[in-house]
Amino acid sequence: MNIVVTSAVIAAIGIAAAQAAQADELWRATGLEQPESALFDAANGRIIVSNIVGNPGDADGNGYLSLLSMDGKMVSQHWTDGMDAPKGMAISGGKLYVADITKIRVVDLASGKLIASIVVPNAVFLNDMTSDRSGKVYVTDMLADTIYRIDGDRPELFVKDPLLASPNGVFADGDRLIVASWGKGIKADFSTAEPGGLLAVDIASKAVTPLAGAQNFADLDGVVAIGGTIYATAYMTGTLYRYRTGGGPEAVAHFKPGSADIGTDGKSILYVPLMNEGEVAALKIE
Repeated sequence: MNIVVTSAVIAAIGIAAAQAAQADELWRATGLEQPESALFDAANGRIIVSNIVGNPGDADGNGYLSLLSMDGKMVSQHWTDGMDAPKGMAISGGKLYVADITKIRVVDLASGKLIASIVVPNAVFLNDMTSDRSGKVYVTDMLADTIYRIDGDRPELFVKDPLLASPNGVFADGDRLIVASWGKGIKADFSTAEPGGLLAVDIASKAVTPLAGAQNFADLDGVVAIGGTIYATAYMTGTLYRYRTGGGPEAVAHFKPGSADIGTDGKSILYVPLMNEGEVAALKIE
């Protein structure tokens, strides 16, 4: 027993040291309401945050979008109202697309005005979004092992595969989508019989491929890729992981449970929504 405890303490010290070397917190925005996603809007130099405000599956009209400055100051608390439980977001063609349970909300990026709602047939629990180089938008359906593609205002089934194992986070990375899987056998408390991992979906062939060394390790939520490095959050533990081809997942930061759909400036900054804290943390990564 003493050996086990000692090993755990040593491991914890090692992880803490690694975290300090790998990610430094730059600022933390407060006063948000269940922030689920933080999206970097490069054209306008700001961060868009989705606020659920209630049960993530309830169409209650409480959800809204906020704007943060690049240094974490609140620019507009209620930039866009009229949503239910907004989650992941993507930008394409001067429009912001927002996953909202079974609909995609379309917002004018310049004004913040809600201009359309796209109903996704058979959708159950739409979650994260991303846009590829051609401007097509993708959204995961976490509770249906499905990814939909939106081309303009037309939703279509892109891929449905048990291998997706409750797909949550999604990020367009060249000719593939990187997917963060929550796991198999989701229970009422959102724990799983089998934890999730990282996957790649080829955009042309739609083939789903597990990423080697990054399977069955956590209930994953958000995901982004910067160069050859993938970062993903584990909602249930608050851990931020890093993965590089040929290796395994490495913990680079740890928050309280509730870390959700992360965003990035594409260079060296991550924006981590902390749903249960009502905060967004900005991290500088190596």
